[in-house]
Amino acid sequence: MELQSILTAIVTDNRLHARWLNTLSLMENTGARKISACEDPLTVTYIILKHAAEEHRHAFYLKKQLEKLDTTDCPTYAPEYLVASANSKQYLNQLDVEVCRYLKNELGLQGKELRFGAYLLVTYAIEVRADELYPIYQDVLTASGSKVNVKSIILEEEGHLEEMLNQLQHFSPDWKRHADKAVEIETRLFDKWLQALAAEVNQIV
Repeated sequence: MELQSILTAIVTDNRLHARWLNTLSLMENTGARKISACEDPLTVTYIILKHAAEEHRHAFYLKKQLEKLDTTDCPTYAPEYLVASANSKQYLNQLDVEVCRYLKNELGLQGKELRFGAYLLVTYAIEVRADELYPIYQDVLTASGSKVNVKSIILEEEGHLEEMLNQLQHFSPDWKRHADKAVEIETRLFDKWLQALAAEVNQIV
């Protein structure tokens, strides 16, 4: 199943839709915590603080959207309140691990330089994905007449992508090659997650 078909099936079932929103909230929260974890206590920048704060707000906003559905039975990020729970929880962690391995091998980075490089590449890859996923999700929401909407997240994610591009250009003169590698890794992991999501949705709807 392609992403739009999966999301269309999800949005037609309120209980499944609630778990999907909760899963997106989990992933935004995971991203926010990863950004915070890579902060240097002395040299953390305005952009990094802004980005972490906005990702935390996205996690909260998505949780808040649950109130627009008839069922709000997703109080925590426990597996029973998520879709494709194992893959959803592993996706960002695995991306981080593989990008760190790439940066160690390719650029010999370590310590805070490695953490910052991983932050740039992982976040860039995720923002590229968000720029695809959220507009498709919003189109499905609009077509179904759902009260849920993610328009504010779409606007902020577009801004994040522009910010990441600016930071990457200062990170390395060869930034495009490194960014493309991060996107390549993310695409493989996303496809695996999408397969798990499709399999679970097919069992329910």
